[in-house]
Amino acid sequence: MDISIQLSKLENHKSVQITGSKSESNRLLLLQALYPQIEIKNVSNSDDSVLMQKALGSKESLIDIHHAGTAMRFLTAYFSIQNDREVTITGSKRMKERPIGILVDALKTLGADISYLENDGYPPLKITGKKLTVNKVTLEANVSSQYISALLLIASKLDNGLELTLKGEITSVPYIKMTLALLASIGIDTTFNGNVITVKTATQKIEKQTLVVESDWSSASYFYSLIALSDVGTEISIASYKKESLQGDSVLASIYKSFGVVTTYKEHKITLEKTDVIDQKALTELDLRNAPDIAQTIAATAFGLGLECYMVGLHTLKIKETDRLVALKTEIEKLGGEVIITDASLHLKPSNTILSNIIISTYNDHRMAMAFAPLGLKTDINIENADVVSKSYPQFWEDFKAIGFQLK
Repeated sequence: MDISIQLSKLENHKSVQITGSKSESNRLLLLQALYPQIEIKNVSNSDDSVLMQKALGSKESLIDIHHAGTAMRFLTAYFSIQNDREVTITGSKRMKERPIGILVDALKTLGADISYLENDGYPPLKITGKKLTVNKVTLEANVSSQYISALLLIASKLDNGLELTLKGEITSVPYIKMTLALLASIGIDTTFNGNVITVKTATQKIEKQTLVVESDWSSASYFYSLIALSDVGTEISIASYKKESLQGDSVLASIYKSFGVVTTYKEHKITLEKTDVIDQKALTELDLRNAPDIAQTIAATAFGLGLECYMVGLHTLKIKETDRLVALKTEIEKLGGEVIITDASLHLKPSNTILSNIIISTYNDHRMAMAFAPLGLKTDINIENADVVSKSYPQFWEDFKAIGFQLK
């Protein structure tokens, strides 16, 4: 499905309910599989979380997680400790190009039985579950936090727990802290001192409990972008959010102040309002190593406003659903912008040119479709393969229609 977007002005004072965080949901779903007494509410309705639930409930020997990268990492760890169960875990063509060797090596160090079925270092994997008795492993600290979280999530089921040492400067600390906070919330002892993380074996019974997933902050980014691109005074409310969030992408509230967007917290809602205060200097000093998933939205917002933007800490974007740095450069330049990229940074030059009726390619990447959609406030824009949004935010287009967008 391709979509043509037209909108001259956002409908003011609208309210939108956003589905639960994919990051929190997938972590809790794995913990629920390990500890069935846990109940979860407001689980994400994203493709990734649906696939995660289906895989965890499957008794089949072949598990296909399609494009769901988080599920691939978390399930690789999960099936490694399912005693005497043999599974093959595979995915889409792109998933077979996304590296997983770092996690597999770490699990093998702990004693796991995993082999590659096609190319070394990449899915598909054959996993024979067994008891893992080694309790110490070391990883480079700048790897995807999902590798680290995958190990931490199964650690309480290991006979001796886990001591994980991270070498170097740590990437995506908020996602690691999210995992540890969720473990702690169900009663598992953890510590994070310096570059060493420990998770104790769950020696006491995990109590029956209900956990509520906060709504997804990365999904909120598209509404921040809409308000930033709107007239001064435009407001929108989105739910359900809290000020003390576990999600690293909640840094949006701070970053979008530089675009003139003020965030007000009240009960379980946040209200976003456009002001005329823009901080150009802050936009050329953005370090997103702890929140790389919002880079595409920020780049599109800055382009729509004709502002210069320089972001660093983006090295993990090259191994996402697509090489997001190359994709951003290609699509923004189609629209008339100028972008310089390295392996870990993106520099958007200031520009007053926005071409119209350009077809934005999405590369099977949900965030490409959603990041560029708010530019419909500035020009007529076409999104190719628009239903790719279901990966993380299935009702995205319905919510955009509800606030005034005309979609064809």
